[in-house]
Parts: sequence; C-alpha cells; structure tokens
Amino acid sequence: MVQTPTKPATKLPPSQHEFADIVHRLEAGGAMIPDTPENLMQIIGIWKAYAVPMDFYWRDLLYIGEQVFLNPFPFFKYFLPKEYLERHNHYAGDDADLRIWRGEATAHPELVAFIEKGETQKMPKLLHHLWHDRINMEFAEACMRAMLWHRNMYAPVNQFDPYLDTEEYKDNANRAIEAYFKGNPVMLGWHKLFPEMFIEQCRQASYYSNLGLFWEVMAPVFFEVSDLYDEGKITSVPEAMNFLVNGIFAIAGRPIYHHVYVKGECYEVIPKSKGFTWLYEAALPYVESVFYRTAPFRGTKSYNAQAGEVPSDQKDFHYGVLYADKFPVGSAGVPPTLLMQDMLHFLPPYLQGFYEKRCRSESDILNQIGITFQRSMYCVTSAVFQALRTALLYPLDDPNPKHLQANRAFFEAQLDRFCRPEYGIRDAARLRNIQTADYR
Repeated sequence: MVQTPTKPATKLPPSQHEFADIVHRLEAGGAMIPDTPENLMQIIGIWKAYAVPMDFYWRDLLYIGEQVFLNPFPFFKYFLPKEYLERHNHYAGDDADLRIWRGEATAHPELVAFIEKGETQKMPKLLHHLWHDRINMEFAEACMRAMLWHRNMYAPVNQFDPYLDTEEYKDNANRAIEAYFKGNPVMLGWHKLFPEMFIEQCRQASYYSNLGLFWEVMAPVFFEVSDLYDEGKITSVPEAMNFLVNGIFAIAGRPIYHHVYVKGECYEVIPKSKGFTWLYEAALPYVESVFYRTAPFRGTKSYNAQAGEVPSDQKDFHYGVLYADKFPVGSAGVPPTLLMQDMLHFLPPYLQGFYEKRCRSESDILNQIGITFQRSMYCVTSAVFQALRTALLYPLDDPNPKHLQANRAFFEAQLDRFCRPEYGIRDAARLRNIQTADYR
C-alpha cells in the first residue's frame, strides 16, 4: 500500500527547479494539483462523469477488436450488442477476478438508461445515432489511433508493440484474416495481393483490444473512488491520488491480449500466454501517447514542414490533454471535446451545481468540464509519477539523503517536460494554470 509519508528525518536543500513548489509537494506525497476541497470535489466528480462513458468505451473497443475486426463497412460498430453490455467487468461484481468497485459487473445503470433515451427520448438506435444523441466512440478511437501512431514507446519494457512486427504475430493474424474472409474470394484475393494491408488493419484491431482492456480496469477504479468520496472516506487530493497508485499496483499484471471470434471460434492473435501486462504494455503507453502526445487538430497548427510549428520528432509532440487548449474544437486532442460532451450527461449533482454557479452561460459548461478534466488528468499523471517512483526508486521518507536526491531528480525530470521552450511547449503546458482556482 502506498501511503502519504510522515515528515522525513532527513531534509534536502530547497529545489532550484522552475516548479520547485510542485517538486516539494510531490516529495511530500502530494500531487501536481494543489490539495484543496474544491480541487478534490472537481476531480472526483469528473472521474465519475468520465467512468460512465468509459464503461461503454471499453466494451465497444473489445467488441470492435474481437467481432467487427476487418469488416470493410463497419456501419454498426457503435451499436453494442446485448452480450457486450452484459459482459462482466473483471474488476466489479461478485465474480470479479479482483473486486475494485463494489458495484455491479454489467454496464452501469446510468449508461443503460442513457443508451435507451439519450438526451431526447426513447427511439430506435439508428435515429439516436444519426441525431448524434449517443456516446461518442470517436473519442475512444482517436485515443486508440494515438497509441497506434506513437508506437515503439517504453521499449524494451513494452513488449506488446514490438510483437506486432514479428513473424509469429503475422502468422496468427493471417489465420484470423483467412478465417474471417473464408468464402469471400474477393477479399481473400486482396489479401494475397496486398498482405500487409490487412496485417496493418489487424494491428489496429489489436490496439482496440489493448485500450479496451486498459479502460476495463480504469472504469471501476473511478467508480469506487467516487463512492468512497460520497461516503466521506476520501478527504484529500493525496488520498484520491494514492487510491489510483494502489490500484495501479493491484492490477499491474493484468494480461493484455487480442482474441478474434469468427463464427464462434476463437483465434488468439495475441495469446495471453505472451505475458503482456496492463502496466507496461497498456497504461504507460496510453499515458504517453494520449496525455502528452496525440496530434495537433487540423486547423490549429500548420502542417507545413517549413513553418516548423509541428515537431519533426514524435517524441516532441505535445498536444495531449496536459497541454490542451480549453476551447472546444471538436477533436480528441486539443481538447477532448467529444469526451466533454459525453461527460456532460453524467455529472454528479454536486459538480453540476458547481458549474451552474460559475459558468458564464449554459453554453460555457463544456469549457468548464474541459478545464476540470484537465485538472483531474494532472492528478492521474501525478499518480503515475508516484507509482514509477515507488517501483524504481525510494520511499519518500527514506533517511538516506542520496536516495532522496534520486527521488528529487526523478520528479524534476518529469516536470522538465512542461518547461521546454521548443515548439511553445512551456506556453502550451497547463501546469501553471491548474495551480489556481482562477483558471476556468
């Protein structure tokens, strides 16, 4: 269990970092976001509002990766069948592998109610879809594509991504592809002529599965921390952050795999036996590609190479939620507008009331949700920092000053990513903004 440390016996000289106050806060077991009742209320409330659509995201991602697979015209891929709505989450319900949330294993009741009625009224699914009165899976797919595009991260620890280029993976994929297109000579012919085309599509389906399995864990984590807050058992930002840290360690070894089902037969494109795990093959790549990198939304940055606005190296991309502009522009990166619309439907009453008092108008609420979400993701990123520090370095109350200095160097290196002047990274980062309640 990770706990907020007591005052260490050994003290280091004050940090000289640009964000020295935040360095000291992290060293004391805190988060990048200040510990205030308002901040706690916002991040817990938005995690709850995030968890409900996420309960749809992970189910539909797995449905697409396992069943839709290579359908060339996937018109109904967002129409989640009943079996996936009733699919048991492995981390909730009485039959959970590890029960994180005390609630039910099937789709969340608020989600089920929204799918049936939406914002309008009860009507056929197709009409809800065409009216865009639905959960916006486009956001989830944008996150998946960010992970797919920003490949080769955390190698050699991350073995999932290199495996996608191995002959073993291609053999497994070919078996699934040939089974999927069995009886379709046109598609089988295309596969023989352009074998890499469908292999690449299979890689994308593998990332659908990867992200779905990642979010299957995060949804019950957010549901449970919300319930604990409602019960008065989470009373500070560090406690909320440490709940995430403990969750990270509890499910770090959860298998990451990709199974395809064709006419009831399972094809193990990525078998569980490969030993790929939730932390190294899903969580860390997700944080890196979605929180930090993603890609600039067309229209906000020049894609002209001579203009030099977009970095030449992917590692320098800085268009994720930690850098996002607060104004909705309709993309998953700057900021996650579609997610903000999804979260609007599931705000807890206390957060809804908070926005009603501070919003300039009803149309301003998406901006406020976006800013709150940004604050909350800095808290999640802080949990990642503390988890990595726990796994790789030393306790925060370690009496050895060399060990404390190593911890400090780690925290300062993480914060350096928000200080770089190249491509306007320092100006784009919102770390300064979230230090004050005036950022709204």
